[in-house]
Amino acid sequence: MGERSAAPTAPELVLETDTGSTVMSPSRDYHVGRDPLSEIVIDDARVSWHHAVLRVAGDHWTVEDEGSTNGTYADGRRVHEWGVGPGSVIRFGSPADGPRAVLVDRAPPPVRAPERLSAVSMPSATGAFRQPTSVRPLPARTVRIGRAADNDLVVDDLVVSRRHAELRALPDGGHEIVDLGSHNGTFLNGQPVARARVSPGDIVGVGHSAFCLVGDELQEYVDTGEVSLDVQDLTVAVDRGRKTLLHQVSFPVGEKCLLAVVGPSGAGKSTLLNALTGLRPADRGTVLYDGRDLYRDYAELRQRIGLVPQDDILHAQLTVRRALGYAAELRFPQDTAKSERRARVDEVIGELGLEQRAGQPIHSLSGGQRKRVSVALELLTKPSLLFLDEPTSGLDPGMDRSVMHMLRGLADDGRTVIVVTHSVLSLDVCDRILVLAPGGHIAYYGPPRDTLGFFGFGEWPEAFEAFERDRERDWAGEYARSPFHQRYVVSSSAQPHLHQGAAARVVGRPPKAQSWGAQLGTLVRRYAAALGADRTFLAIMIALPFVMGAMARALAGGKLTQETAMNALLILCVGGVLTGAANAVRELVKERVIYQRERAVGLSRSAYLMSKVVVLGTITVLQAVVLTLVALLGVNLGAPGGKGVVMPPLVEITVAVALLAFTAMMLGLLVSALVRKEEVTMPLLVLLAIVQVVFCGALLKLHGVPGIEQLAWLVPSRWALGGMAGTIGLSRIVPGELTGDPLFKHETGVWLLNMGMLVVLSVLFGYLVARLLRRHEPAVMRK
Repeated sequence: MGERSAAPTAPELVLETDTGSTVMSPSRDYHVGRDPLSEIVIDDARVSWHHAVLRVAGDHWTVEDEGSTNGTYADGRRVHEWGVGPGSVIRFGSPADGPRAVLVDRAPPPVRAPERLSAVSMPSATGAFRQPTSVRPLPARTVRIGRAADNDLVVDDLVVSRRHAELRALPDGGHEIVDLGSHNGTFLNGQPVARARVSPGDIVGVGHSAFCLVGDELQEYVDTGEVSLDVQDLTVAVDRGRKTLLHQVSFPVGEKCLLAVVGPSGAGKSTLLNALTGLRPADRGTVLYDGRDLYRDYAELRQRIGLVPQDDILHAQLTVRRALGYAAELRFPQDTAKSERRARVDEVIGELGLEQRAGQPIHSLSGGQRKRVSVALELLTKPSLLFLDEPTSGLDPGMDRSVMHMLRGLADDGRTVIVVTHSVLSLDVCDRILVLAPGGHIAYYGPPRDTLGFFGFGEWPEAFEAFERDRERDWAGEYARSPFHQRYVVSSSAQPHLHQGAAARVVGRPPKAQSWGAQLGTLVRRYAAALGADRTFLAIMIALPFVMGAMARALAGGKLTQETAMNALLILCVGGVLTGAANAVRELVKERVIYQRERAVGLSRSAYLMSKVVVLGTITVLQAVVLTLVALLGVNLGAPGGKGVVMPPLVEITVAVALLAFTAMMLGLLVSALVRKEEVTMPLLVLLAIVQVVFCGALLKLHGVPGIEQLAWLVPSRWALGGMAGTIGLSRIVPGELTGDPLFKHETGVWLLNMGMLVVLSVLFGYLVARLLRRHEPAVMRK
């Protein structure tokens, strides 16, 4: 559209809009509208299909309205044709909040790339994209990018693979980016790609670095942590929009800023935290991460966000160094050397002053020190944005202040830190305070020194009481009309205001720093180490099979008889169920916060579940073998002809008890995934054991009883007792109605059915556990 033949005398300008920047050459016209063929496309309902045109008139530029429905506004007034130049602000469709375009002088090389970065709204107002970190000629050959020293472009970043990607020259003069099987992914304009063509202005993301083609140059921008955050009109509603948790929340967060979010319960603090981290994107509104739409580019930017939940996210039985070491294995690429991981762990330990505590178990640390370890875990990958949820909860005033001063230091070192807190003891160390009123409204945003004065109170408790007492008061309106809002929100927001109807987008799964097998190996080693360090758990695991086995041995005596056989087998069933279920019933619920955080940064759900199955399954089967041997080794089992169905009788019974214990372990994991609190697992364990006893077939007649028989199919002990009874021919030893059960027959098909059903139940319980784990994951992971 619109080439001009006349020799231009007007200057070359850059037009910055909410969706990117365009270098305007005076040799052509630039049409603005919703028409995809326009040079400047603005997808907003208030903008006409052909809305306006920018063209040169002599020695200057003009904007001319093309008969648009809602008008064109330049320098605050509606215009038909108007002269514009550097500094002019043009709005389309509305003078107040219509889509905005700003004209600026084109900067001289080498700082000319920011105006052409398609995924950054206003590069000059960002930390990373103000100017390139490096500029190099673009060679007409393949450029390999990676962490290793033999790459053409070396990126010194542990989240980057040794050989990460290649920028390849194409025969037509263009370029494409090709991922080389990197563990943390290669991104084009925020989206993960395996191979894609790169156009001028596109952003290629590799770790914390971004590369952009500008003319015959390749420009690199490094996210060093000094980033801004612009929050625009965030709204979150639930119950199909009937209840609003967050209501048009807008505020800017500058570079190296420490922001505290405070407010009474129910004000939307946790909702805001989830929206800002992308774990539960807002229904409407925008979050700009250093000029980039966080939700749009979340697949890439999620790696630069650290989140420390209220509960500790480390295994308390492990030492500080060992826990951080396992976390580094999971988060860094698989090709990262052990020495590189160890060096990074030592670096964050030193940064947070944990050198003297590195060899201590985490559970032996004070509350403040444990919180430092949780922060250290998040700092491993050098996040630019660090969020903390109630980091001082439960700490005494001294520890409270210590943690807040630690956060102050982290911000000063070059990060943006946002902390959600109920504590108001140390807000003076923050740069900004965001106060949320009930209903998710902003009641105040600004420096801490002015907060109480703005509300007209002398103490924080008075302010919180007022929020609860005066729920009808228009807290948000009072702040919006105040000079604080104009100064600290409107005038401090450097980024243009983006209007979007719905912020939530489908976000791809995070890349996995390790393969599935490598993740499984790390998780198995970590879980085994955590269990091995728990002496109470070890003692119970060792003692339980011996105690239950001794009880069964006392009942069995030297031979299974009519008086002892049924009771001995019943005790074996109870022992197998208790052994397996007790091992697993707490294991998922107690690690739920750890799982949620690790899942958000790329942990495989199936690898996590399989690590539990492998470790607990091995322990459980060994316990079952010990239980059976203690109970029956040397006992005359009275099997027909001294033979089992398919194997020796003792081996068959051992297999049945082992499968029962394993299935009960899977059932324990199901209970652990189902409950919300660890405290309720023990009562459920007792209930579980009672159900197994009642429905195993040793106390009640199950065969032929409608409803009861079918319900018993889901009870593992039903099949295990059937297998053991078939092995010894229980109906022959103990004649009667109960032992006449068809599942007790001494037949190969029946025995295999009993064992097969235990396997089927194990698989079924495992599937249900996986589904329940998904329910507890961050919302963005379930899309």
